[in-house]
Amino acid sequence: MTTDKQIISLMQEEAYKPMSYKELEKHFGIESANEFKDFIKLLNQLEESGHIVRGGSDRYGVPERMNLVRGKLQAHAKGFAFLIPDDREHPDVYINAHDLNTAMNGDIVFVKVTSRSQGGGRMEGEVVRVITRANTQIVGVFQSQDTYAFVIADDKRVSRDIFIPQHSFNGAVTGQKVVVKIVNYPEGRSAAEGEVIEILGHKDDPGVDILAIVRKFQLPEAFNEEVLAEAEAAPDSITEEEIIGQGRRDLRSKRIVTIDGEDAKDLDDAVNVEILENGHYKLGVHIADVSYYVREGSALDIEAYNRGCSVYLTDRVIPMLPHRLSNGICSLNPKVDRLTMSCEMEFDENLKVVNHEIFTSVIKTSERMTYTNVRKLLTGEAEPELVERYAYLMEDFKCMEELAARLRSRRMKRGAIDFDFEESKILVDADGKPTDIVKRERSVAEMMIEEFMLAANETVAEHFQWMKVPFLYRVHEDPDSEKLMNFMEFVTNFGYTIKGKGNAIHPRALQTLLEEIKGTPEETVLSKIMLRSMKQARYDAQSLGHFGLAAEFYSHFTSPIRRYPDLIIHRVIREVLESGNLSDARHEYLSSRMSDIAQQSSERERVAVDAERQTEALKKAQYMLDKVGEEFEGIISSVTGFGMFVELDNTVEGLIRLSDLTDDYYNFHERQFALVGERTSKIYRIGDEIKIRVARVNMEEHTIDFELLDMKPRKEGAFKRGGGGSGKPFKGAAGFKGFRGKPGAAASNGQGKSGKTGRDKGGFAAKGKGGYVNAQGKKRDGAAAGGAVDANAGQVRGKRRRGDAVDGLAVNTGPAAEGQEQGRRKGGAARRIEEAAKAGVEGGAGARAKGAGVEGAAGARAKGAGVEGAAG
Repeated sequence: MTTDKQIISLMQEEAYKPMSYKELEKHFGIESANEFKDFIKLLNQLEESGHIVRGGSDRYGVPERMNLVRGKLQAHAKGFAFLIPDDREHPDVYINAHDLNTAMNGDIVFVKVTSRSQGGGRMEGEVVRVITRANTQIVGVFQSQDTYAFVIADDKRVSRDIFIPQHSFNGAVTGQKVVVKIVNYPEGRSAAEGEVIEILGHKDDPGVDILAIVRKFQLPEAFNEEVLAEAEAAPDSITEEEIIGQGRRDLRSKRIVTIDGEDAKDLDDAVNVEILENGHYKLGVHIADVSYYVREGSALDIEAYNRGCSVYLTDRVIPMLPHRLSNGICSLNPKVDRLTMSCEMEFDENLKVVNHEIFTSVIKTSERMTYTNVRKLLTGEAEPELVERYAYLMEDFKCMEELAARLRSRRMKRGAIDFDFEESKILVDADGKPTDIVKRERSVAEMMIEEFMLAANETVAEHFQWMKVPFLYRVHEDPDSEKLMNFMEFVTNFGYTIKGKGNAIHPRALQTLLEEIKGTPEETVLSKIMLRSMKQARYDAQSLGHFGLAAEFYSHFTSPIRRYPDLIIHRVIREVLESGNLSDARHEYLSSRMSDIAQQSSERERVAVDAERQTEALKKAQYMLDKVGEEFEGIISSVTGFGMFVELDNTVEGLIRLSDLTDDYYNFHERQFALVGERTSKIYRIGDEIKIRVARVNMEEHTIDFELLDMKPRKEGAFKRGGGGSGKPFKGAAGFKGFRGKPGAAASNGQGKSGKTGRDKGGFAAKGKGGYVNAQGKKRDGAAAGGAVDANAGQVRGKRRRGDAVDGLAVNTGPAAEGQEQGRRKGGAARRIEEAAKAGVEGGAGARAKGAGVEGAAGARAKGAGVEGAAG
């Protein structure tokens, strides 16, 4: 039988000339009617998915051989877009607003390249076909005009309002948040047309804000009846017959505990540590055996695949599995029997794993411990009654603390990167209104669990890599050499150096820098900018290593309740344990599925991170709404050509606009990340501590504006530029008449209005009052402001975002990310980094430690800051 791989491989050959279906039929020797029918169906599927194209004379070929580029469209609020090609080596393609041809943000499209620069780098093109629609519905605010209406989309990348004819109002009135189904997509100068399918409530009603984000990302809230029925069929308890019949190892006599946050309800991992007679440590990591209850191909399994992970929003959780399972039979509740998948590891005196076993088991946890209580017990802060209650476990906890400290020390020595950002938790009342923002603590208890989960994840990954069975790995590839070089150059401004060159830099060199800057004002900022130089961690069917952890093998084994990849590898592990090996047919089937599962899981993780990040930005803006006029101390976290971002002690970040620095005209020095006053030579740079006042809160954009205290009004023409010169009054940014107050495309940072989109005479893009950025074709690095205008091509390189964060931490930090530009990759169009997801590099939804480390895991309970953030 002819496969899709055979067809694509043929068409990719140099000698291939486009063939008709009859010529392809003859080439592959298809004879029977059934085989021919399957072949035509396969051709149609490949064409629909965009892997092959049917051109003139009904002849087939691959898009790259027909001057077409397949990829994902990333739109800009100003109307233009960039194509992010599937081929990561292909430069991005700029697409003018008039060349989108019905395509919208997120669509998978074919683009025809219409022009390119002399060196083949900068490319422009037009959309010739939409392969997959990303937007079937839009969330926004309804604005009635009596006989017709418009919906202003919450997503500013939908640059045109959605037209709603009167017969499609369906009861909506002005000011309500609505969900609109797109009936006709935008074409030419015509806006998209839609129909109201759901009214969420007035935009100011309690709870509507979060609900709008849930609808915007199309997060599934309720489970369908079939899924719930399967969940209800799960037992409430475990029988001895089950345990014996499955040949599970009985660990119920061991002192095994769960250690989680106070509010955790889905307890999916438990641990125990023993010291063996030979002096070695024996660590047991026991994970809820979710795959036993969620069978392959069941409604539960299909739903978990589609969701990909649990999503943790400020006031709610959207779980991957129904609570009947996640909080019931699959939760390792105290003093009840639970089925588990165990990984036991024996560590010698050098912390090398000399023996390990992976097996199915049954456990009965001794206690449901919290991070707070374990920390108090280990630091001597516990109340007498707490000490008395857990006295029988104290030796175990001390042993755990010692082993975890040694594991962490060993991991740091091998070069793992351990980011230690301060994370926060937003507390809300019954109406969802934020009442406080409190810092999360990464104590000894969180770090213990983090180290144990990392050890189990590595051990499992290595074991099954050597077994050569189909598997899913968590991979974090080496950083882009150009980005790393830019970062190395940047840190020299602070007096630091990094040993190595480009990709030759070992993660140990980066960790050494993190240790050097510990406790300094620039620590947070340098850590975040380091993250911007790294790639996102993702799932893959191949073991490609994990740069941030300095690990050769890594997987996600420890959170099957909250992450689908963990559930999948549990299923593979069980199958291998039960049968000893996989049949050839089963091996081939699983191998064919793993790449698809890896891609789906990675995409769903990104959606979860984006939703969590937007919810956090919304609630922080709400929290600061009644703080307007109040004064705070903060640290400059980012400096751009349009102003500087300041982070407060409670992790809230706001912008001081360049136009609000009224005591002088300031120029942006991008390589030093500094603003320098023309007359006073006053310098504002990353890491500086300053006092601010909350000036404005924009609830539409979820942004906050600050202003410096005691800023005096600027007097026009009252001083000379640079403190000398001709004596003529200074007229606008950089002395170029007519630029003041007329920001070009690059001026927009997502918080203010922007002016014209390019072709600025003289090759300078205005950045608002008093600032400018030279855009004469220069490559931007680091965090250059909002998008450079290419004076030669007359083309705006705007705010393109690309998820080049280390695991979703998002390389961009907070709103500052909006303006940052990474420069052209290999001479192509500007590569953008993903908007800030302060959640932690791992960003992996559903992990326990939504931390700021390379595997910080968004949606996590502990929000730790380690490199894999307790990727539990």
